[in-house]
Amino acid sequence: MLVRGSLPAFAVTLAAVTLAVVTFAVLGGTHAANAQAAFTLSSPDFKDGARLATKNAGNNKSNPNCVGESISPALSWSGVPEGTKSLALLMFDPEGRPPGGVSHWVAYGIAPTVTGFAEGEVSKASDKYVGGTSTQGVGFYSGPCTPAGAPHHYTFTLIATDLDPKALAPGLTRDELIKALDGHSKLATGLIGTFSKP
Repeated sequence: MLVRGSLPAFAVTLAAVTLAVVTFAVLGGTHAANAQAAFTLSSPDFKDGARLATKNAGNNKSNPNCVGESISPALSWSGVPEGTKSLALLMFDPEGRPPGGVSHWVAYGIAPTVTGFAEGEVSKASDKYVGGTSTQGVGFYSGPCTPAGAPHHYTFTLIATDLDPKALAPGLTRDELIKALDGHSKLATGLIGTFSKP
């Protein structure tokens, strides 16, 4: 369950719709029944709907809105559905570069025995996942470079799949991954962090 805190209604709706669209797309519009523990994604570094730390922001020195160190927040999950063969993880900013949004991280081929990533672990390539291609053109975490003003909503979406961890080639974009997971996804869960330049 996503806990929204006191986010503006419009922002909550936009972020929720983004997560719902990704979930609907990868599940092929079906409803997955799951009697086991709830499939959840969380972070010890920020609560759902809360602001990411400045160190989590991007570090591209040519962009004045990149005020951080691009250190990825710690992430953990539980309740992975039975029969899951691999997991995929997306980080997306629906408000960035309108109307298309910005894909900050595309990762897949995560073994179901992996239960999370430590802080900074995915700020570079890792053998724990297959790196896709983000809007920034890399296969690892790229932190937010959000202008000052209303915060953007960074949606982390974790998807359980029935695909072998080595089934998909490296370098897929977010859209390509969503297409590849059509008919192969079991369940999805999400977490939202916000950020804008201080």
